[in-house]
Amino acid sequence: SDSRERHRVRNVLVVAEIALALVLLISSGLMARTFVALRTVNPGYSNPEEVLTFRVTVPAAMVPDDEQAARLHEQVVQRLRQVAGVVAVGLSSSVTMDGHSDHDPVLFEDFPPPAGQMPKMHRHKWIGPGYFGAMGNRILAGRDITWADLYNRTPVALISETLARQHYKNPSAAIGRRVKPSPKDPWREIIGVVGNERDAGVALPAPTIVYWPFLVKGFWAQDSFIQRSQAYAVRSGRMASSGFLKEVQQAVWSANANLPLADVSTLNQLRARSMAQTSFMLVMLAIAGAVALLLGVVGIYGVISYIAAQRTREVGIRVALGAQRGDVSRLFLRHGLALTAVGLVAGVGLAVGLTRLMSAQLFGISAVDLPTYAVVSLGLAAVALLATYLPARRAARVDPVIALRSDA
Repeated sequence: SDSRERHRVRNVLVVAEIALALVLLISSGLMARTFVALRTVNPGYSNPEEVLTFRVTVPAAMVPDDEQAARLHEQVVQRLRQVAGVVAVGLSSSVTMDGHSDHDPVLFEDFPPPAGQMPKMHRHKWIGPGYFGAMGNRILAGRDITWADLYNRTPVALISETLARQHYKNPSAAIGRRVKPSPKDPWREIIGVVGNERDAGVALPAPTIVYWPFLVKGFWAQDSFIQRSQAYAVRSGRMASSGFLKEVQQAVWSANANLPLADVSTLNQLRARSMAQTSFMLVMLAIAGAVALLLGVVGIYGVISYIAAQRTREVGIRVALGAQRGDVSRLFLRHGLALTAVGLVAGVGLAVGLTRLMSAQLFGISAVDLPTYAVVSLGLAAVALLATYLPARRAARVDPVIALRSDA
């Protein structure tokens, strides 16, 4: 009776281990597919391994005049373009996914807000010429800003594709329309529409963005406004070179030795940081799934081995009476496969319920993704079959004479 009770407990444990392994492996499979889907989303730049980013601030205490501060930024850009291997340089108040963001109202001349309501909030970026080219983001319609736009304080702006489509259906229709940041400011002509930037990460919808020249006139009712802190994007095939960063630093300091470089990073690092949570969950679930799989396989192997050892005399008698070794193997295989089947059914039921809790972490797939469920279930069944087959085959090869003597 005690032996049967222990045997029953072993069976229950094996079923539980298989079910747990299936849940964890399905979860890690869903996260793996999410990770792959996120990698295919256009983040608003190309070839991130070629782009170095850093922040340079020209404080008012150093250069009080706004235009002179802008010209110092232009000089830094020119010096950076002279660094060997640099193919493009641009600057913006923030680069994609760097964590810096500004949200403020934007008025569209063609779409005034209802009476008594505030204009909708959109992300603001203050840019210089070349930013989109350096990032590898396309200008879908119109043109980029120029240094002449900055120094002449030309009232212009660019907007992102999502924002253009929300108001004008297609990017080209937005060109020539006008926007402004507040009722007291002058209207500014939309001169370009650019591809979306996934500033909040590739898992979230692209934000709506308005791009202003970083030196403007009549902005927020100020006679002159400049965004003195600029994030630079430097594209080069020499990113892996050990001396490249030092050359970049020297180029900046050749324009002004008092300009520090802050927030030095690469676009690859920024993207990895934005996907850190998904990567961490994928690794943790994979480790937990592997451990649960190992426990399940060892459990099945142990149970079948134990049953075979307990029934050694029975096996000997069956073989002595003419039973085929295949029949003996199937006797134990049926037991192992029955445990596996129960574990898989229980695991699928648990997975359907539990994976819904992680829906917010998934991207591009459903929490009940049939291909993932099928592949993981079949894979686990195959591994369990192997773990059952090995002790079953060993039991079938027992010499009947030795088996009968062992219990004599």
